Amino acid sequence: MMFSKSKRQALTQALEHVQIERRSPWADARRRFMKNRAAVVSLVLLGVIAFLIVVGPWVLPHNYEDTDWSALNLAPTWQGGHWFGTDDLGRDLMVRTLVGGRISFMVGILGTLVAVVIGVSWGAIAGFCGGKVDGLMMRFVDVMYALPFMLFAILLMTFFGRNLVLMFVALGAISWLDMARIVRGQTLSIKSKEFIEAARAIGVSRRAIIFRHIVPNLLGVVVVYATVTIPNVILTESVLSFLGLGVQEPMTSWGVLVQEGQQKMDAAPWTLLIPALFLSLTLYCANYVGDGLRDALDPKDR
Repeated sequence: MMFSKSKRQALTQALEHVQIERRSPWADARRRFMKNRAAVVSLVLLGVIAFLIVVGPWVLPHNYEDTDWSALNLAPTWQGGHWFGTDDLGRDLMVRTLVGGRISFMVGILGTLVAVVIGVSWGAIAGFCGGKVDGLMMRFVDVMYALPFMLFAILLMTFFGRNLVLMFVALGAISWLDMARIVRGQTLSIKSKEFIEAARAIGVSRRAIIFRHIVPNLLGVVVVYATVTIPNVILTESVLSFLGLGVQEPMTSWGVLVQEGQQKMDAAPWTLLIPALFLSLTLYCANYVGDGLRDALDPKDR
């Protein structure tokens, strides 16, 4: 199609004023995430809860282990600063709930970090090496899957004891299996790409290919799965604490508070409802954020 000289000039001037918006894949993912209202609201709520559990115990007038014998099983009230009430030892439930949130958040984040490190390394090595190495490594994963999850968690907690740092390792050690399988599958599809073949052709070592080329391309999948693993680890710690295998008194967690609250649910229901509300809200929000990240980073799954 031929244009006249005046039309060509007008078209050229119009094109000069057109600004082509260039965005990275992460910028596109951020835009898609921000359009997900449920995920954004959940992220804000998680931020509020995180702020409360970090700052709250420092500014509240009570300590999580201080007892007030004149205020045993006190219902929530504005008097005396016991806004969430007290437990059967007169300890302020609000500060204990926030301190328990610290422990639950730490367990969820650090336990997930352990699971990510083990799972990504295991899955990437198995998928890249293939052959007998892959078969042997994944059969070990299958054997671990065959073990009852909660029984294995109880055995690890019994073996490690109630040391808080070892609890992170124990919970992470039972949460990496799904991560290893997902990373292995992604690695099998990535290792046949042209840039991996080019790295092999120029003599890059296997270790460098795995950790410099393959693992960075798995970042989206890892981030999504990590956000799903955090609430699972928090819930596992809560179940273990409910069974009496969690942190030791006077330190507490949401699972410990729920376990204590259910014993006196008839006489003091607030001791169960308040920590259970914080725990449930955190788990729901974390799952919604994980779904939002999944949709944002991999729009084909929406």
